Amino acid sequence: MNEELIDRVSKKTNVKKDLIIDLAKKLSSGNMKDEKTIKEVITSLEEATGKKITNETKEKIVDTIKNDKVPKDVDKMF
Repeated sequence: MNEELIDRVSKKTNVKKDLIIDLAKKLSSGNMKDEKTIKEVITSLEEATGKKITNETKEKIVDTIKNDKVPKDVDKMF
């Protein structure tokens, strides 16, 4: 993983680097099409950030990931 990207994400989200790395590993080692895994990662991020994500938004996130609609240049978002 790109250390610089992880640092930028951590600073922007106030989520510890270790958690970001753990969640990324969970997604990459698991099935990226598995809705349960994706929702577990979303829940972990909710808890880490203290922000509630609506069910509608969760479903949109799951759909985006499962259908390969995630932008290839995610690093530019941070």
